[in-house]
Amino acid sequence: MVCLHGFTDTWRTWELVLGALEEHHDVLAPTLVGHAGGPAFDGVINEAVLADGVERAMDDAGFATAHIVGNSLGGYVAMQLAERGRAESVVALAPAGGWAKGGTAFSDLAAYFQRLQGLVQAAAPFADQLVATPEGRRMATQEIATNFEHIPADLIAHQIRGAAACEAADALLQFGAQEAWNLDGARIECPVRIVWGTADRVLAWPACAERYRDEWTPAADWVTLDGIGHCPQLDVPTEAAQLIIGFTSS
Repeated sequence: MVCLHGFTDTWRTWELVLGALEEHHDVLAPTLVGHAGGPAFDGVINEAVLADGVERAMDDAGFATAHIVGNSLGGYVAMQLAERGRAESVVALAPAGGWAKGGTAFSDLAAYFQRLQGLVQAAAPFADQLVATPEGRRMATQEIATNFEHIPADLIAHQIRGAAACEAADALLQFGAQEAWNLDGARIECPVRIVWGTADRVLAWPACAERYRDEWTPAADWVTLDGIGHCPQLDVPTEAAQLIIGFTSS
């Protein structure tokens, strides 16, 4: 199994579900190119660069194919890998790119992330102090999870520092503004499950799922999680793990 994190995140977003997943699969959780701790970013962004990086990680691990799980941007990359024939199945948690073309969804999202980058860069030197209180942990996680009390403080602090250190953030936002988000649904032949929280504050349900529902993966197995945010693997890790294992172990 390969687990792919979202924009400005790192592999540690899967930390709360890894134990359960590893009971059923050999798990590879790489950090994407240009993200903190991931492969070096050479300044060049195109539609293939993130998927290429994951393919190299899969090749190095000896994974010709794998069940691929992705959250947000990682969900979109998981679909790209399915197009390439590298996926035995895909479980995508609020995958990016599914908003209607020509609207304001991406420009709104880019403005949100630009504001967020400024905030996390200012907060990163004080991350440990910020997460030392319940109020600080709530503030740091409110955009990605409705439930936060169980998320370890050191993981939240790591995510703040990781987001601040994402070298590819600006380049990815600029590239995304070109409406380069495209998938060929006919080439995705593996089973697909898409999971979306109805309280997602980053990629709102159902508006940001439109192209997945109507164009790319209309035959997917769809699961909605009432009242859950953008990162189910953090928000409700036990349920998220069960949804992944139940789809990939049959």
